[in-house]
Amino acid sequence: MEKLIFHIDVNSAFLSWEAVYRLHILGETTDLREIPSAVGGDIKKRHGIILAKSTPAKKFGVRTGDTISDAKRLCPDLVLVAPHYDLYETCSKAFMEILKEFSPCVEQYSVDEAYCDMTGTVGLYGSAVVAANLMKDKIYRELGFTVNVGISTNKLLAKMASDFKKPNLVHTLFPKEIEKKLWKLPVEELFYVGHATKKKLHALGIHTIGELAKTDLNILRAHFKSHGEVIYAFANGIDVSVVSSEAPANKGYGNSTTIAFDVEEESVAKMVLLSLSETVSTRLRADDVMATVVAVSIVDFQFHHASHQMTLLSATNTTNEIHRAACRLFDELWDGSPIRNLGVHTSKVVKGDSLRQLNLFDMNRFERLSKLDAAVDAVRIKYGDNAIMRAVFLDNRIYHMAGGISPEKRKPNYKEGIK
Repeated sequence: MEKLIFHIDVNSAFLSWEAVYRLHILGETTDLREIPSAVGGDIKKRHGIILAKSTPAKKFGVRTGDTISDAKRLCPDLVLVAPHYDLYETCSKAFMEILKEFSPCVEQYSVDEAYCDMTGTVGLYGSAVVAANLMKDKIYRELGFTVNVGISTNKLLAKMASDFKKPNLVHTLFPKEIEKKLWKLPVEELFYVGHATKKKLHALGIHTIGELAKTDLNILRAHFKSHGEVIYAFANGIDVSVVSSEAPANKGYGNSTTIAFDVEEESVAKMVLLSLSETVSTRLRADDVMATVVAVSIVDFQFHHASHQMTLLSATNTTNEIHRAACRLFDELWDGSPIRNLGVHTSKVVKGDSLRQLNLFDMNRFERLSKLDAAVDAVRIKYGDNAIMRAVFLDNRIYHMAGGISPEKRKPNYKEGIK
């Protein structure tokens, strides 16, 4: 039986979810989707980029990823709202639950995208297009926001189809339709073709997906190595990946934070590293894994990026050991330039019950630290992250568990209104 795959993508997810909440829960009368509007970060804290924009804002040239100042230059009357991630997680979960009503195999690709393997299931609805429209309409009727649905025989073509004309539409892109629907598109619209790849392809005289599909594979290998094989296969509609309802295990855990001020003191930087180590190690312990490699990244005030990593003597998931490694890497890496962004990353992850390499100088420290971290984790799980923190963070402008989503962005504060 030929595979039948749906890719479902929420239209302007963050903005749509804000609009629906404001209309149906708060009782506001203005629909953010119908005016030039965008969800953006806090420019005062340097998180000033556009996360999602409305269709009217897009007509002014506003793009996702633009800085707020650039977006305001393009559209002076742009209405900005702050992001609220707890709301988005709730909407995403409800979205996924509806998809599971249509298929037993749903793979969540991101907070606002998913694949459904409809092979053998679509017959219940008569046809793939009928099933996709029923799915799309049910989401709108019950949750209030719109989605696009792409239909094909593999994940790649389904995803490409869902990116066709928006919003609130169903598109097919079966293998027999590739030449008519896919090959005419600009090459940069192909999945895995970024800005740098686009420039190289243009230099080779390749401007459309069709031209890429017909290019000699040896030429692509010579210029792009293995990546050339991938984009050649994608241009020809070839994708062997399968829809999996089980998320793959993490290969690494990390976190970074853009600091609200330029960090010029070593002690302050190491405090930020401690707060990042806290969140990273907490996630490691939650998944019962340990890391054998720790890395630190630095972005300075001129946006120069540098990173450094080390292999540990023994795998660990304790906050103190990860922080100690991060500080050592920082000392070797930092040149004294004011810092805007710091990151702590781990890799080469092993299961928590794996044998830990014996260390002559450990003196049972790992066991003691593990018990301490376990106690702290238990308190935070029961009473919240802020229930217990290290004394160094009391009355400190640095949040004790930095990185990821900050507390103010999790809980909506709609009293602030819109800007």
